[in-house]
Amino acid sequence: MTQTAEAVIVGGGVMGCSILYNLAALGLTDTVLLEKDVLASGSTSRSQAILRMHYSNEVTTRMAWESLRLYREFEELTGGPSGYVRTGYFLIVDESDRQALEENVAMQRRVGVETDAVSMEDVREIAPMLAVEGNECFAYEPQSGYADPYSVTTGYARRARELGAQIRADTPVTEIEVKRGSVTAVVTSQGRIETPMAVVAAGPWSGPLLAKAGVDVPLRPLRHQVVMLRRPQDIVPDHPIIGDIVNDLSARPDAGNLTLIGVGEDEFVGPDEYNQGVDMPVVEAAFARLVRRMPGMAQALFRGGWAGLFTTTPDWHPVLDRVEGIDGLYMAVGFSGHGFKLAPMIGLTMAELITQGQATTIDISMLGLGRFAEGKPLSSRYSMAVMA
Repeated sequence: MTQTAEAVIVGGGVMGCSILYNLAALGLTDTVLLEKDVLASGSTSRSQAILRMHYSNEVTTRMAWESLRLYREFEELTGGPSGYVRTGYFLIVDESDRQALEENVAMQRRVGVETDAVSMEDVREIAPMLAVEGNECFAYEPQSGYADPYSVTTGYARRARELGAQIRADTPVTEIEVKRGSVTAVVTSQGRIETPMAVVAAGPWSGPLLAKAGVDVPLRPLRHQVVMLRRPQDIVPDHPIIGDIVNDLSARPDAGNLTLIGVGEDEFVGPDEYNQGVDMPVVEAAFARLVRRMPGMAQALFRGGWAGLFTTTPDWHPVLDRVEGIDGLYMAVGFSGHGFKLAPMIGLTMAELITQGQATTIDISMLGLGRFAEGKPLSSRYSMAVMA
């Protein structure tokens, strides 16, 4: 049966649901979100869910800072909790990255982020479980932490439904129909939805879907592993989140006296054909590196883990844009491991772009697809790509 809608969002992860909610909040409620499986079942469910503000570019710093505010106010907006837990966040680099860290912190403070470069003595006072060296440099964000991707995704979805939007799970999209340079329908396994507007936010499945519509976006899904350890509670009862460039890992605490380590971003794979578990050599190497940073974790116990996908772009920044030459086609893709921490503001700025013609809360024009052809990619002050 044919249906009509003013807009169709493809992808039921945190990004699609954030866009759906924000469109509804701005008054566009004749919308349908389509998800091939169940909500939050793709990359969202496999996120490490860290909320930090340390970036090399003002646009992502602003998005992360404003998104943190929205995560803290999430229940007021949607009626449900985000699961935000404040832990504090340390970025740790060696002497060669001192200038990069100091320049980034100065930029972040201008934006309004609560952050500072701190000394080795400060680290030892705030986080005595961390082993630090005199040739290392540190930035600290006291408001950073983590939230719960499932609660956020379903919270957005529930509130969007209350405002009038529709959501269909178990409905794979097979094609975005384009005629005479305009979107005319979204075709699914269960029929067509006639619409003048389609928003692609399908994570690692976005590239092939856009390619069917004749849109070439440089997206590459990269396997990212998360190792789960149970801390020795009497030795390491808790710890802040760390982004450890020296040891090439990120680590955050979780409920149940667990620590989640993010590692292993070195294998490009297809979204339907990758190992969703963890590799034991990666586990062993990550454990050893974490113990160097947090010696008390030497008695931690391995409790499993998982692998998910970063859908990367050449500069490790997302593409938030309307498609030139196809009226009514939009994309929010290529989050490169940053998606969850930016999701509230990406939903809002995309909704503004769609309903008003441009994003007004934060200028996202530098995140358009054309930047790659124009030779204007965003850059990072660090070699660790995910810290772009």
